[in-house]
Amino acid sequence: MTSEIVVGWNALISGYWILQTHLREPLSHVSGLHTFLTTLLERYIFRELLPPFWVSLAALCFIVFTKEMLRLVELLVAKGIGMVSVFKIILHLMPSFLVLTLPIAGLIASITAFGRLSSDKELIAMRAAGVSLFRISLPVAVFSSLVFALTVFFSQWGQPWSNISLKKLALSLIQDQLAVALDTGVFNNPVPGLMVYVPESPAGTPPAGIFIADQRDAAKSMVITAERFQFIHDPARTYLGLRLYNGTIHHVPTDHEQHHQASFQSYDLKLDFSEAFRIQRPERPSYDQILQKLQETHWRDTGALRRLMEYYKDVAFPVASFLLTMLGLPVGIVSKRSGRIAGMTIGIVIMVGYYLLNVLGEFFVTTLLLHPFAGAWLPDVVVLSIGIVLFYRLSRQ
Repeated sequence: MTSEIVVGWNALISGYWILQTHLREPLSHVSGLHTFLTTLLERYIFRELLPPFWVSLAALCFIVFTKEMLRLVELLVAKGIGMVSVFKIILHLMPSFLVLTLPIAGLIASITAFGRLSSDKELIAMRAAGVSLFRISLPVAVFSSLVFALTVFFSQWGQPWSNISLKKLALSLIQDQLAVALDTGVFNNPVPGLMVYVPESPAGTPPAGIFIADQRDAAKSMVITAERFQFIHDPARTYLGLRLYNGTIHHVPTDHEQHHQASFQSYDLKLDFSEAFRIQRPERPSYDQILQKLQETHWRDTGALRRLMEYYKDVAFPVASFLLTMLGLPVGIVSKRSGRIAGMTIGIVIMVGYYLLNVLGEFFVTTLLLHPFAGAWLPDVVVLSIGIVLFYRLSRQ
């Protein structure tokens, strides 16, 4: 305890002495240079926020990404998808990851940066030089604004684009790498009413033989066998198809006493994917439609209440990213010796509390205890209140 007091006083005295000797006059009379000093400090504080932010953002994205890793490894190893396609899938998943990880990374960055500044007594030197807590908070406010802007961008534009583009990419992979469409040695159901079986073949040799049970039209059900096949698709990519060679078509009419059989040398079987390939933005009821539904049900439709709450969260969640990043400043100063690992732990604990407040707010809304607007903004109000109390206490020290 004594050593910390000595170090703190040394930092205070040395900081003030350097300012006095460098400026050669009392600090209170040098407003221009004092402003320049705080500008340097603002840049210094802003730079302190960047390394923990990037490290925590990368670590959090990797943690979120691990649940998708097994699927990608399966596509890469078992299905023969190339590395370029896997990289495209990861790129399309990133906006969804960043919406979740940006607020946490901002919070961890501010906790870690100010924990170090407080632990090394640099904040004592800044305050001794006459720098107010408000001036120290300015670079954090700029940094928080950038995190807010990125969260808005990825939540409002990046994530919807990702959902649609990922579906396009998945359909493109089905068409361009047709080997993924059918597995050998198992019964495949590429479209409803169609069963396809391809026997296993030795490694390095193409599949020999195919069995197809086509019941898409109950009045024209048939069984097709062929010696070999290849995949086809039209230039417009509205359907896939199988071109069968040297096979037989067995047709069983509704009258089971009859049996029709036809042999062929080449036969094209089309698999219509036009409905599945139609890319549409997920429809979302408008604000007015939700209000009309609630008025019709006297505000007792829990589904409509949740959808209305989601509309308010479109603004509340990005604002929370700003508030959480700002909250890291007083939390980091109070925790002092929080390194990157400790800062990440504290940040994750705070985010868990934030998401629990989200769940609590939704519960209050669905039980008709809170208006959807209040339920959506409840976590933000709690975070803001805690931040105000901590800033007030620090400003009084």
